[in-house]
Amino acid sequence: MKPFDWHADPISRATAITKSYRNTQNVRRFLTRECGDAFRFDRPFMAWLKDGADKTMGDAADEWLRRRAEKRKA
Repeated sequence: MKPFDWHADPISRATAITKSYRNTQNVRRFLTRECGDAFRFDRPFMAWLKDGADKTMGDAADEWLRRRAEKRKA
């Protein structure tokens, strides 16, 4: 099985975040589509993405939205 190409392969909510994960324009397009135009990478979110726990790109979108909602409450 060839490694996932974070630059070119299609990304869906079911796409597993692998050890080869990279913050690419392809990933940014997916997360902007899922989270809206306000989506931005920040260091804590990027660390969460790469923490080694099993997660999907759908989990990543949900986590970013959850973090944003928490910031709005504060």
